[in-house]
Amino acid sequence: MSRTSRTALLAALGLITATGATATVFGTAPVTGAPELSVSGNKFTDQNGATRRLLGVNRSGGEFMCVQGYGIWDGPVDDASVKAIADWKANTVRIPLNEECWLGLDNIKPEYRGTPYVNAVKDLVTKVLAHGMTPVVELHWTYGQYTGNSSGCADVHASCQKPMPNAQYTPAFWTSVANTFKNDKRVVFDLFNEPYPDRATSTATQAWSCWRDGGSCPGIGYEVAGMQDLVDAVRATGSRNLILAPGIAYSNDLSQWLSYRPTDPAGNLAAAWHVYNFNTCADETCWNNTLAPVAAEVPLLAGEIGENTCGHAFIDRVMKWFDDRGLSYLGWTWNTWNCNSGPALISSYDGTPTAFGIGLRDHLRSLTP
Repeated sequence: MSRTSRTALLAALGLITATGATATVFGTAPVTGAPELSVSGNKFTDQNGATRRLLGVNRSGGEFMCVQGYGIWDGPVDDASVKAIADWKANTVRIPLNEECWLGLDNIKPEYRGTPYVNAVKDLVTKVLAHGMTPVVELHWTYGQYTGNSSGCADVHASCQKPMPNAQYTPAFWTSVANTFKNDKRVVFDLFNEPYPDRATSTATQAWSCWRDGGSCPGIGYEVAGMQDLVDAVRATGSRNLILAPGIAYSNDLSQWLSYRPTDPAGNLAAAWHVYNFNTCADETCWNNTLAPVAAEVPLLAGEIGENTCGHAFIDRVMKWFDDRGLSYLGWTWNTWNCNSGPALISSYDGTPTAFGIGLRDHLRSLTP
């Protein structure tokens, strides 16, 4: 019997009440507002034990505006703009960050680094929580010079995506972030946006070993911090917040995630995955072969879903596959960019959707009774 059929049967018997984002089992009601999330088998659960799904959007800007010298956020992050996200019936907002801006390195303008930046992030997290949504703080742009295959820039500074985190600053970033939010388990930590050590090396074994263990990785000219290093940095603070670890190939490949997954002493680690219509793993056959085995063992969040068509036919397929399995996903991105190049979900921060965004908006609303 499929999971969907089991859910329907339990609902018919009065043993479970299922909605798009939550499932109430044996009369256990989900908590109100943003939950303190835990990993229970292959599900996210809240502090009442109710199953939860993370469904929402990304809010880009904190990763690039500060290092480019323009500000901290791209567009407004006032209460009205955050409420507009909640009005789509989103329950999660992923917030990309820049490690140099957070750590206050001196290549960043003083007004956009260190304490001003950290306080701005804390303020946005507070607003997201106030609207009952889960904030996912995520490390997007990092230090380290990489000029090899698929390099995003030749700059040593955190001005583009790098293939892996660096040992010099990234563990310190996560130590600081974890200390900032460790007393609030409603905040989720997404370790690194889109690892691509596979572009720097010739074998999958080398790529996955680099991903987990870091060190001197083939083809990467700086000392790498692996996912295990980052999990260790977070847990050393005493934080028990939910941690997300993305795969390789720009987070699109989870084929060996289970074999190489980091050890988490808190037992609160889940898998993250990204997909766009132009990625390699962008069809149901690949999802069935590589995602389904991971989702059978640990919770799975598609931290970015999108397409460069200004339509939503592709993400409709993604959402159906994830809905059928009770999994989680977040659209890229809640910014007023060109929906072909962005892709952008909105044309205005009041929540007016693009032709792409209307697919996600209407679907999220359909999942909420």
